[in-house]
Amino acid sequence: MKYKLATALVAMAFAAPALAEDAVCYNCPPQWADWASMLEAIDKEIDIQMPHDNKNSGQTLSQLLAEKNNPIADVAYYGVTTGIKAGNEGVATAYKPAKFDEIPDGLKDPDGKWFAIHYGSLGFFVNVDALGGAEVPQCFADLNKPEYRGMVGYLDPSSAFVGYAGAVAVNMAFGGDLGNFDPAISYFKDLAKNAPIVPKQTSYARVVSGEIPILFDYDFNAYRGKYEEDGNFEFVMPCEGSVRVPYVMSLVNNGPNPELGKRVLDFIMSDKGQAIWTNAYLQPSRPVELPADVAAKFLPASDYERAVAVDYAAMEK
Repeated sequence: MKYKLATALVAMAFAAPALAEDAVCYNCPPQWADWASMLEAIDKEIDIQMPHDNKNSGQTLSQLLAEKNNPIADVAYYGVTTGIKAGNEGVATAYKPAKFDEIPDGLKDPDGKWFAIHYGSLGFFVNVDALGGAEVPQCFADLNKPEYRGMVGYLDPSSAFVGYAGAVAVNMAFGGDLGNFDPAISYFKDLAKNAPIVPKQTSYARVVSGEIPILFDYDFNAYRGKYEEDGNFEFVMPCEGSVRVPYVMSLVNNGPNPELGKRVLDFIMSDKGQAIWTNAYLQPSRPVELPADVAAKFLPASDYERAVAVDYAAMEK
């Protein structure tokens, strides 16, 4: 009987397919940035399964800090400022994935404690049909014109990072820097005379409804409106210039499966991995050649040349 059981177990060992290896990613929610397709691709292409995780950036950092002495996650994803904090707090470790050198300066930590996997660019999300016949504004300066009175929205910089990113974009567009915010202060004082709308949280639906005809927002939200909503929506890259806002990943310090984590990060930075983010209208963090039908959904590359990287590490000091 024992011989038969042993024989059966050996046969099962040879007949059963190899199980996919498991890794843990914090903050890889399937309904954001098309993480659903990315997780499927990681499973299919490199045979590593990672469960969905719906933490946000702040929750991810809190969990990593709580587990610092016994980490559970292998990789983590967050907004750039949170990623910088993770590196500073010692819960993210240095790793330079494949194609690291192709990530522009300002979108990565020089040692690899965090690096952008994709980014959005700050501009105007415009509901053209809600402009009441006014032309689509092309510049930050346009928004102070009387025809846009009561039409312009920007998120409160004290409560939403996109609001702060908008303030940084304006400041740089008018000659300021991270040590001198006078241009932004002056601009928003003038804009206040034009009755702007200043919500404290995401306002995508309010643009779609026409309540906020012009919103300082990321390009990927505007493209989502343009290609997925009923209506006439546009994204405008301000003529004075703007900023890129990256989302970053890290290898977790002392994570349980560092080699699996490295393979995941290498795939995400590959040409195939980078192209997946464009499903959600995000820009790959390194130059990759996109199919013509995908590239056609974005503004021309010449427009994106006006969006620059910011020293986000300096912003955290």
